Amino acid sequence: MTEQRTDYDSPWKEVIELYFPRFLEFFFPQAYAAIDWKRPHEFLDTELQQLEPDAEIGKRLVDKVAKVWLLNGKEAWVLVHVEVVRRESRALGATAL
Repeated sequence: MTEQRTDYDSPWKEVIELYFPRFLEFFFPQAYAAIDWKRPHEFLDTELQQLEPDAEIGKRLVDKVAKVWLLNGKEAWVLVHVEVVRRESRALGATAL
């Protein structure tokens, strides 16, 4: 019997891209505070995949990489690695309803 694999990472990566400033503000407030949000950020996922072609295996893609500008005027890259783990919650002798 073939196990069906579900892609849990892609939706999270899409959400991070859509809400990147808010994501950083919530999870990494110090990094968020150092970024000049008046300047546009740019996602570099394609560039990273070109540097390491073996990083794409089936549906598992390289995580989010964004180029940002810091308040001091320097360019910086932000790498976000998302690891989504699905676990079934089971209690010994209990039945989920």
